[in-house]
Amino acid sequence: MSAQKTIHVGGEWRAAASATTREIIDPADATVFAVVAEGGREDTDAAIAAARTAFGAGAGQWPRTPVAERAALLRRVADLLQRDREEIGLLESRDAGKTLEEGRVDVDCVSDAFRYFADLVMNESGGRVVDAGSPDIHSVVVHEPVGVCALITPWNYPLLQASWKIAPALAAGNTFVIKPSEITPLTTVALIELLIEAGLPAGVANIVTGAGDPVGARMAEHPDVDLVSFTGGLASGTKVMRAAADSVKKVALELGGKNPNVVFADACETEEGFDTAVDQALNAAFIHSGQVCSAGSRLIIEESLRERFVAELARRAEKIRLGRGTDDGVECGPLVSVQQLAKTEAYVASALDEGAVLRAGGKRPEGKGEGYFYRPTVLDQCHREMRVVREEVFGPVLTVETFRTEDEAVALANDTEYGLAGAVWTADAGRARRVAGRLRHGTVWINDFHPYLPQAEWGGFGKSGIGRELGPAGLDEYREAKHIYQNLAPRPVRWFAG
Repeated sequence: MSAQKTIHVGGEWRAAASATTREIIDPADATVFAVVAEGGREDTDAAIAAARTAFGAGAGQWPRTPVAERAALLRRVADLLQRDREEIGLLESRDAGKTLEEGRVDVDCVSDAFRYFADLVMNESGGRVVDAGSPDIHSVVVHEPVGVCALITPWNYPLLQASWKIAPALAAGNTFVIKPSEITPLTTVALIELLIEAGLPAGVANIVTGAGDPVGARMAEHPDVDLVSFTGGLASGTKVMRAAADSVKKVALELGGKNPNVVFADACETEEGFDTAVDQALNAAFIHSGQVCSAGSRLIIEESLRERFVAELARRAEKIRLGRGTDDGVECGPLVSVQQLAKTEAYVASALDEGAVLRAGGKRPEGKGEGYFYRPTVLDQCHREMRVVREEVFGPVLTVETFRTEDEAVALANDTEYGLAGAVWTADAGRARRVAGRLRHGTVWINDFHPYLPQAEWGGFGKSGIGRELGPAGLDEYREAKHIYQNLAPRPVRWFAG
């Protein structure tokens, strides 16, 4: 496959119908390191047609493939990912700017997702028997694939987010077209290559590299698409939802968050507790330069602890080593693009104008050339009216708010239009359960931040989206429930006398 043939339709790699290409930029030095096809409406229509043909009316080769064979293919993909772990981890690191170790971890998580959904479909029964109250009635609820799925993924975790959609879609027996972010498409292209190597029939997996408009927009509106699953920003997600409405297709949206990390003073009464809470606050905010939908970008801390905690947090933030993700000793890579760098700078400037106090960072580092680097930034004395507190920055920026009571902490944590994830730190087990129960967020960590499990649902409340990924509900997004009612002893009803 040449560098410009990154569109895969009906079993064939091809260039864009328009012959247009896009340069992929290395965010560590702003140089071009790959060229991909820039697909358009014609390519998208062709990919959807190929997926529709492969699915048929549910009678295509893949939808009718026995569950054991589908599960076996998913496991082969997981094995191939581990075989190519270094190569794909490096590609993810260079494409998205994250550290090489983060890239390797992503490959492991993707392998886990494929294995989880393989196990999940294999362990299901043949359907849920419904008692109709008569021995003459056999009633069962079964699940069938929804059909052609349009999968649209973001730039921050291109490989991981692709797997969260592709693995359950294939496990359920669907065909799909995927559009990765035009900024970071390379590991998704590599994943499609592995699906083909694993033996997936032609037409089941299709990819169109290109911009959200026209590719993503056409996928969302196309009448031959049965489901659209989108992960990305709120503004784009609402456009997807509107475009999908006319054809009344299923929609799943994961739209990010503005995630609170609530720290009570009793969590830091010992030196070990204090060290752990500070360390995890750094991880929550600055992993992948804060370009994480579940980043703990809002530190909400008990007022009596604030000065000591923020001082230590700022000291450690200033020591974080920035650089190319593949270099030894680097702890944090660049932002993904010059646009994301400019957006981050604008948010910090607005926060300072609105009265925030800069405790660490707040600038580009010296000696990094043309790369899109920004120092991990701690903004103290923040409040709810600030844009930087309300809106998703997607950069290495941590805001600090304070509380005095448990009720105030919960109110601050829930005072967001989003509701993806949050955490509570406390040594009081009762308080931990109370606060976790009151937080309106799809994932709540107690004395931890960021871990997820493929067997546990992921998604949010409010404007964080609709539906769930991972877990049994993540599989159900890609299926339709069907009730089959069989009368074993049919006889006339005699409703009508004639």
